[in-house]
Amino acid sequence: MSALSLRRLRAIMAKESLQIVRDPSSILIGLILPVFLTLLSGYSTNLDIEHIAIGLALEDHSPAARGLAASFAATKYFDVRQGDDRREFTDALTRGDLYGLVVIPQTFSRDLARADVTVPFQVIADGSVPNTATFLQNYAMGVWQAWMERRAREQGTSATEPVRLAPRTWYNQELVSLNSLLPGGMAINLTLIGALLTALVVAREWERGTMEAMLATPVGRFEMLLGKLLPYFLLGMMAMFLCLGITLAVFRVPFRGSTFALAVVSSVFMLSALGLGLLISSLSNSQFVASQAAIITAFLPAYFLSGYVFEPSSMPLPVEWLSHCIAARYYVSCLKTLFLVGDAWALLVPNMAGMAVIAAVMFGLTFRNSSRTLS
Repeated sequence: MSALSLRRLRAIMAKESLQIVRDPSSILIGLILPVFLTLLSGYSTNLDIEHIAIGLALEDHSPAARGLAASFAATKYFDVRQGDDRREFTDALTRGDLYGLVVIPQTFSRDLARADVTVPFQVIADGSVPNTATFLQNYAMGVWQAWMERRAREQGTSATEPVRLAPRTWYNQELVSLNSLLPGGMAINLTLIGALLTALVVAREWERGTMEAMLATPVGRFEMLLGKLLPYFLLGMMAMFLCLGITLAVFRVPFRGSTFALAVVSSVFMLSALGLGLLISSLSNSQFVASQAAIITAFLPAYFLSGYVFEPSSMPLPVEWLSHCIAARYYVSCLKTLFLVGDAWALLVPNMAGMAVIAAVMFGLTFRNSSRTLS
């Protein structure tokens, strides 16, 4: 292989830059797709459920029972359909029109006065949607506790609970799921974008017949790969900042880190994502096959194994080990640290090292595989 020539490198970079400008698919993947995916992630992956449709069977019409029913109707977490008998809601629960049922029985007032009855009403949840069922039960207990405290203040007595817990949550005090999920979603989106951008590079050259002409030039393997990488690296970083802008401006997710730290971390991750795409591109002579391979080997493992939604520590041990081979796992951890904690370099550096190792492996395999086709 000939020595590295900056002139040839600049020529390859200029060629790829012109290709990006002239090719609508590159603009679509690099600039339009990240905007679409970030908006889609922000509006579709919110785990904070509100306005859960429930039935409320008010079988006791005492003032206390009506007051509790009014508390359920007033909260933003429930859309209440009220009736006088629990049997009125059986068909709606069966059809899935309601996610649960709160029953305030005829014995509510009597049981409320008894010290040995903790909660004198019944909450029935639809277990076919476990996450919603858990939220429904927790929200119902929250309504009950708030109503009991308000009732105690009005009566000038103390609440029934002798000890009241005051939990404190660090980093995401409001427990807003979007503050944790959307930074992780950026990692998934950039994984797909980075892999797709470069997965089509060499495959496109073979399909259009320009690779043979490239092989006839003095351009070496390293110049070829580096010249193709750098323009897409810059495009990928632009995509990252687009995702960041939407995350901050549209969804108001807090960002406690620095732009410099984010740029450094994202640069290392982008090298691993682009390296995977180049490896796929060097193994395939078809753009269609390369794009499908990018989705299967980049997007799906990143989605399931990165910790974006599913915590790796809860997975079987072999699967958890496998997740350490996914660069997105380290990037998700870095993004959550930057958004929720700040520039905690003691946490960022080990994750950056993991991404750098994966990037080195990807480029090493790509360089080795390219030796059969490039001078």
